[in-house]
Amino acid sequence: MKLVICEKPSVAKSIASALGVTSRADGCFEGNGLIVSWCVGHLVSPMDAAGYDPGYKKWRYDDLPILPEPFRYVLVKDKEDAFQNLKRLMDRENVTELVNACDAGREGELIFRLVYEMAGCAKPFSRLWISSMEDAAIRDGFADLRPGAEYDPLYQSALCRQKADWLIGINATRLFSVLYHRTLNVGRVQTPTLAMLVDRDWKITSFKKEKYHHVRLALDGAEAVSEKISAQEAAEALRAVCAAGPAVCTSVTREQKKEAPPKLYDLTTLQREANRLFGYTAKQTLDYAQSLYEKKLLTYPRTDSRYLTADMAETASAVLHLAAKVPPFDGCAEFFPDVSLLVNDGKVSDHHAIIPTLELEKADLSGLPVGERNLLLLVCRELLCAAAELYVYEAVTAAFTCGGHTFTAKGRHVLSLGWKDIDRIFRASLKEKPEDEAEPNPLPDFTEGQTFDQVEAAVTEHFTTPPKAYTEDTLLSAMENAGKEDIPEDAERRGLGTPATRAAVLEKLVAAGFVERKGKSLIPTKAGINLVTVLPDTLTSPMLTAEWEQKLTGIARGEADPVSFMAGISEMTRELVKNYSHISEEGQKLFAPERETVGLCPRCGKPVYEGKKNFYCSDRSCQFVLWKDDRFWTSRKKELTKKMAGDLLKKGRTSVKGMWSEKKGASYDAVVVLDDTGGKYVRFKLEFPKRKEGVNGKK
Repeated sequence: MKLVICEKPSVAKSIASALGVTSRADGCFEGNGLIVSWCVGHLVSPMDAAGYDPGYKKWRYDDLPILPEPFRYVLVKDKEDAFQNLKRLMDRENVTELVNACDAGREGELIFRLVYEMAGCAKPFSRLWISSMEDAAIRDGFADLRPGAEYDPLYQSALCRQKADWLIGINATRLFSVLYHRTLNVGRVQTPTLAMLVDRDWKITSFKKEKYHHVRLALDGAEAVSEKISAQEAAEALRAVCAAGPAVCTSVTREQKKEAPPKLYDLTTLQREANRLFGYTAKQTLDYAQSLYEKKLLTYPRTDSRYLTADMAETASAVLHLAAKVPPFDGCAEFFPDVSLLVNDGKVSDHHAIIPTLELEKADLSGLPVGERNLLLLVCRELLCAAAELYVYEAVTAAFTCGGHTFTAKGRHVLSLGWKDIDRIFRASLKEKPEDEAEPNPLPDFTEGQTFDQVEAAVTEHFTTPPKAYTEDTLLSAMENAGKEDIPEDAERRGLGTPATRAAVLEKLVAAGFVERKGKSLIPTKAGINLVTVLPDTLTSPMLTAEWEQKLTGIARGEADPVSFMAGISEMTRELVKNYSHISEEGQKLFAPERETVGLCPRCGKPVYEGKKNFYCSDRSCQFVLWKDDRFWTSRKKELTKKMAGDLLKKGRTSVKGMWSEKKGASYDAVVVLDDTGGKYVRFKLEFPKRKEGVNGKK
């Protein structure tokens, strides 16, 4: 009997259903000679540093670098039951072999192998490698199971990635946290990503805008524009000359241009587009896509390919016709898709591009959550556009002279909408219309030598603009292309991270307090800026992760040595610790929390801050302090609050209601006056409001 291990329960259910395994048992499905069970993501993870030595619980410079040999692993907390279930099934006598049915990729391979090894299993196993959860794809995949050993290099690549991230992450995080007295999370992908955000923020904040002007001529309903003119006086002078004189058309150029349809989506381009159109974060898009995959409506989302393989041409053709029937695409003019545009075997790595599945025919899109529905329609649009005809137009540029200057008018005549017709209909269906750059309008039929008398001229004022803050759309693009110019052309992976990990990286930066979201924009915090400032270029440059990915790809292909790779990582870690052993006193203050001033010290004039038990002067040589548990307050059953302390420091007094008199056994209201004589303890006095006179002068 075969034990099939999936990455998630939902996937196990789909695979069991496709293979006719309908009997539900304890922690699995069983039948037809198969047992189908599941992990819950990662069940096994690298041991924390403190697991190797209890002394590592405390972070100290002297303990660094921490270089475990060998690496040890533990069960993920709260997932022990899932592991024990799989181990029980592996140990069954009637289970003779296993099938690794975890997601087809580096992480999926790692999830299965670590569970397999932690369980001490030695039974043979094969590999299921599929990109779609359709029943037919599952059955075809099981008909073509591959020997597990074929994926040993992929497993070694995944192990190296995990160990390297642990070594750099643990050691660099501890090193800089100890030096700067604040938890500073450092990672080979997230830190360079943060550095890009910081760099963009600096360019924005240091930008100095410059004024410039255009002179514009109104010519038969079109507008001809001058070059940039810095001085307003010069622009006004040109306007005056043009308004009194003629304009002559000196040339008209026409050029037919074609725009090829977009390629199919990989995960990154899907995340970017979903952010631009719907405002979804990268993580939200990945979650929606994963859910659609598990519902068999979308192919495997964690891909960096934008093409299909040749053997998918027939399926793609069928899906295209299904997508064309889905509103709003059923309102498009009839077109004849070219499936060959979607196919390129040489540009498909582990997984092909993201497309809908044949299940689209039976799907009730109205029943899907709005995020999933939007995403599925977006993928349908991309599929239809990618197989559609070219967008063809004629670009027209007309040049004019007036007042000794050249003016230019540009326009566009659309000859064939092609794929843009599909895109136009999709965008028109959206509740919130995206902001698109306006395309040039058609120009009148200008002719060379044509003269315009007494033209209308106007001056417009403009300013240079700083770069825009990163959105998730533009940051994902920047991550994808980071270090591109320094990477060989034939490198399989470029940039920071992988399509599957970039979303998590952004969320970690936000959660750690290094980045904050403002609308769609991602802005580095003060702590984020300071972190990038103090870290070495090695950790903030995208080159480190780019080099890693190259080497990891080589390991996955069996072309590089994992032992040599890990030796290099260990040496890098040692050098990092060696080179950063001391930080100046001023540097240590970089990450000190910003404290709110309660008031100014009445003795020395320095700021007073709130502590856990008191309000204290920031000057260490000054002894002024207001204790929250001073007997003056506790005996009257009151607590010295921040507001009361602020009043005492700013006004010298504070009104307090409901103070308790032990002598009279009753409460009263009074004004507490600061009576500081400069001694060790601050004193207070009470003032009572005068009672108002009543009838006949009685009090």
